[in-house]
Amino acid sequence: MKFESSPHFESLNPHKVELPFGNYFFCKKFVIAEPFEGIHFTWKNASLLIDKIFEYYGEDVRIAYIANRINAYSIDPQNWQKLEKQYDLLVASAIVSYNNGSYLSASVEKQFTSASIKRCFSLDEAIKWVNALKELN
Repeated sequence: MKFESSPHFESLNPHKVELPFGNYFFCKKFVIAEPFEGIHFTWKNASLLIDKIFEYYGEDVRIAYIANRINAYSIDPQNWQKLEKQYDLLVASAIVSYNNGSYLSASVEKQFTSASIKRCFSLDEAIKWVNALKELN
């Protein structure tokens, strides 16, 4: 389910950021990512997104990240390691999978980071999990 079609959209009142590789929604405690169909999410994409996050939240931000995988796309799992080494902004991440292939990819990505990554089967599950994180409350 697209975030904009979810019951959470209006109540969270997000700031939408449209980038060439996807739509991103900046909420109070987390970012929801919806990369476009068929893109390869590179480190260059991640760096541009991080710049936008810092512009919006400030450089000392600590947030969660929800990858709402409504579209099929690829990612270099080593981006998680680079992110961890270069920035201290993510408290935790959730990956919403809508099929078995996406769930398996999320399982592989989870092996590339020591950060907490929760694999979810719905956007609602991911949002509830992120909102319950003690680090964000």
